[in-house]
Amino acid sequence: MIGGEIPGLMFVGLFVLIFIGIPVSFSFLLVAAVGGLLVFPPAVAATQVHNLLVTIASNWLLSAVPPFIFMGYVLEHSGIGRILFNAIRDLLGPVPGGIALTTMVMAGMFAATTGIVGAVEILIGVLAIPAMMRLKYAKSLISGTICAGGSLGTMIPPTIVVVIYSSVASISVARLFAAVLLPALLMVGLFLVYILGRCILRPADGGARWVAQDGGTVAVRLLAAARAVVPVVFLIALVLGSILTGLASPTEAASLGAAGAVALAAVNRSLTLGVVRAALRETVWLSSMILLIVVGGKVFSAVFHLQGGNAQIADLVAAIDPGPAGAVALMLTLVFFAGFVFDWVSVVLIALPIFLPILTAYDVDSIWFATLMIIVIQTSYLTPPMAPSIFYLRSISPPEISFADMYRGVIPFIICQLIVLLTVVFFPSLATWLPSRINVY
Repeated sequence: MIGGEIPGLMFVGLFVLIFIGIPVSFSFLLVAAVGGLLVFPPAVAATQVHNLLVTIASNWLLSAVPPFIFMGYVLEHSGIGRILFNAIRDLLGPVPGGIALTTMVMAGMFAATTGIVGAVEILIGVLAIPAMMRLKYAKSLISGTICAGGSLGTMIPPTIVVVIYSSVASISVARLFAAVLLPALLMVGLFLVYILGRCILRPADGGARWVAQDGGTVAVRLLAAARAVVPVVFLIALVLGSILTGLASPTEAASLGAAGAVALAAVNRSLTLGVVRAALRETVWLSSMILLIVVGGKVFSAVFHLQGGNAQIADLVAAIDPGPAGAVALMLTLVFFAGFVFDWVSVVLIALPIFLPILTAYDVDSIWFATLMIIVIQTSYLTPPMAPSIFYLRSISPPEISFADMYRGVIPFIICQLIVLLTVVFFPSLATWLPSRINVY
């Protein structure tokens, strides 16, 4: 077999294995094993894999993943998410589209306490869908709000996407958290403006107004919301602030956040053995899944590189010579379509080792491109027909909400995401200014 054919066949084999139902991590490892044996004798290949596993296991940044996940699951299982949702709902409920606005605010806050994409969507969906259905919200608005809110787990720090990206690209995770922060806030703002504008212009889409059950004054509801929101905001500020100021490493900040979530659950008298056991069980499961994909993806990337795949792609790009703007557009397009097939971890692990030499060759700002790529991953997560967000929603939504409702519902939010993407493209300082202001490396 001609050596130059192997990299292409590796991708073909990977697609085939995934489409027939083999888990992504095992698909990576199987293809990499076959490709590796075509380069090295079995004993040497085994040694190379062992050395790579040791390197990955020694990556201190990846140790931040389990504590961040544990923090989110403690807040979910202890009922703090429901307390937060109810408090914000009583405050925003009387506003047009109040429950949808509550859902989006809740999604942003919960995303900032975990970074687990699917968990954010499922939590807010379970809380919000019954209330919005009862008040007769437009089904497309319900669907779009839940899916778009869930997608914020990709963007808002301490998103796990940034942690994995940083470990692969050798970029400061603090700087990358800072880079995505302002675009994420802009995106949440656009989502909220769209929901409010739609419900003002088309009141029927926003259903009936929510009326607080206790009938309290605005001041009373504001105080109740503050009691629920302030501790969570303090926890977010503690975790993110300690990273951005350099007072703590990501792993230390994640551990601090996990301890803070446990303390917050204890103060709310909802910390039970069952809560801790459930949070630990799901943390171990999700962390193992993510880290096994990381291992498989890095082994696959290493073998792909040894087979000359990276060099072939670099030569192809050099022959086309699209220029910096064309190269960035091409890479982001590939990421967008790859997101239809692969989960976000796989997209980062497959694409980034190939992209990095091209970015260096064209002198593209690594922080700026990372922000663009993360926005595109989020947009792909939301975009039909293969949108993972819609399949998450289908698992928790009532049968009255159809796939057509979901597809119609996400389109306006996708447009908001594209506005953010174009804003960062034409105003790179939105992504690069804040990282330049922090003194961490």
